[in-house]
Amino acid sequence: MPIVLLIIVILALVIIISNISVVQQSRAYVVERLGAFHSVWGVGMHFKVPFIDRVARKVSLKEQVLDYPPQPVITKDNVTMQIDTVVYFQITDPKLYCYGVEQPMMAMETLTATTLRNIIGDLELDQTLTSRDVVNTKMRSILDDATDPWGIKVNRVELKNILPPADIQNSMEKQMKAERDRRQSILQAEGQKKSAILIAEGEKESAILKADAEKQAAILRAEAEKQAAILKADGEAQAILAVQQALADSIAMLNEKAPNDSVLRLKAIEAMQKVADGQATKIIIPSEMQGLVGLANGIVEGTKQ
Repeated sequence: MPIVLLIIVILALVIIISNISVVQQSRAYVVERLGAFHSVWGVGMHFKVPFIDRVARKVSLKEQVLDYPPQPVITKDNVTMQIDTVVYFQITDPKLYCYGVEQPMMAMETLTATTLRNIIGDLELDQTLTSRDVVNTKMRSILDDATDPWGIKVNRVELKNILPPADIQNSMEKQMKAERDRRQSILQAEGQKKSAILIAEGEKESAILKADAEKQAAILRAEAEKQAAILKADGEAQAILAVQQALADSIAMLNEKAPNDSVLRLKAIEAMQKVADGQATKIIIPSEMQGLVGLANGIVEGTKQ
């Protein structure tokens, strides 16, 4: 009897321990009782009634990522492209996640594919390649609204790769190469234009500086010639003044000595001799000077005797 009781106690302990559940952080357990939804267990230790309660699903509340493989999508201008999508989502209501839709991950994949086809079908090729942000925003809004009854919150949607057909890729590469060549030609032309402008401006500045230098040199030469002329005129004026002063001094000395008529006549003859030393070829002597010449000749002859 004691052995049976011990076995019963051991079995009871095993059953009790096996029905104790500890829910980890960022997780939730959906519990059913007799096949119907009973409660959602959060973080901590919980006990379920044996043979009555069961954990229907263990749900992760962390943000999750679904990376879907590339799928064919047709644009508005009938170009077929391969686009793969990445969806970031989080389960916000474990009850709706368990009972809202059958196989929610497959449902999300199908919904993402159909939404992507609808959005890309309204865009042309060039718009598709340049409007990733617009497509991402539209898809996130549509998926978030559609998955809300499933207890799922779609946080972000990203177009991972957009792969056009090979012939279109070749055409795009040629177009890009032509555009790069055009930009290079424009940049070279702009560079040559700026270089020519700089050279012309440099030549203009050089010509202006050269003209200014020549002007300054001419002004300095004129100033030098002016100073030389002034100095020369001053010198000639000083010489004339000196001669006039000497003549005035000689006349004053003669006046002091009270010269007679003979001396005055001799001075007049000396003046006539100086006039005769010039470049004139003919000298006209007044009649009253002829007597002075005769007198001078007599004085000279007397001197010789």
